[in-house]
Amino acid sequence: MYRLSKLRFVFPIGLFITFFLDGSFSKIFSGVFFSYPYSMVSHLVLLWLALGYFFQNDVHIPLTGFAVATGICFDLYYSGILGLYMVLFPLIVWLTRVIGQYFTPSFLTAFMVFFIDVAVFEFLNYAAYSVIGIASASFSSFVLYTLAPTLALNLIYFVVLYYPLYLLYSRYNEEARS
Repeated sequence: MYRLSKLRFVFPIGLFITFFLDGSFSKIFSGVFFSYPYSMVSHLVLLWLALGYFFQNDVHIPLTGFAVATGICFDLYYSGILGLYMVLFPLIVWLTRVIGQYFTPSFLTAFMVFFIDVAVFEFLNYAAYSVIGIASASFSSFVLYTLAPTLALNLIYFVVLYYPLYLLYSRYNEEARS
């Protein structure tokens, strides 16, 4: 059904846009996002992938493949080396599927799952960078100064973008059935 749907064009275009918006927002609002000691990380790609799961209906978007490809691009474009994101994006898609299958899709369910996704993503990112010696902050500092602001920012994104993205997906899901 995915290959017959217009979502086969809309989903990758949206993923591409969110990919660049994450970096653009971080650059444009760097004074706000990264004012010492706090840092907020924009995760619009995670939002797009998570809402893709909740809004796909009968289309069945190949989210894991898109997550791997986006993770590779994210690593190469933003850091210059293959690394964490090519593993974390598909892991978060898997986590979204595992948790989401037990709930009826709704705003609150998607909100809760996205909250968990961002928290797990940031924690795994912190843990990996701590293991290799890049992150030197204590866990309590990480939670207070990075995780909490990041969750706040991304949950604001979620609340603001949920309904417009729902309408977008609904429009192209309807066209797939016609």
